[in-house]
Amino acid sequence: MRSEKQFRKRNAILAYLRQTKEHPSAEMVYARLKPEYPDLSLGTVYRNLSLFKQQGEIVSIGTLDGVERFDGHTQPHVHFFCTQCGQVLDVPQLPACGQLSTQAEACVGGEIHTCQITFTGVCSVCNEKSLQGGETA
Repeated sequence: MRSEKQFRKRNAILAYLRQTKEHPSAEMVYARLKPEYPDLSLGTVYRNLSLFKQQGEIVSIGTLDGVERFDGHTQPHVHFFCTQCGQVLDVPQLPACGQLSTQAEACVGGEIHTCQITFTGVCSVCNEKSLQGGETA
């Protein structure tokens, strides 16, 4: 049954995005699921990611280092992108966008629908390697 296979793959993609903290790209999703689903194609991953974005099941956190990354956790939160190793981390200690959105609405006299904040810099692991004179990823 072709449709059953499609739904199994679709469900696997969504489940992976909801459980991972990696904020993966389409290629990362594909690499992670390909061993379990040998007939999975990169095109299938891209189509499903697009569908999930349209349905609000996932969010794109933007293009980082030339690659679009995704998050299965759709509630507003702040991200940190390491420019050395490419890791994306959630920053849960910061308030999301609520207060900023309210201030921005007052400034522009309009209505804010979404807010995404992504800090860029060097993560603690890469920073420590740099301080020790080691190579970074």
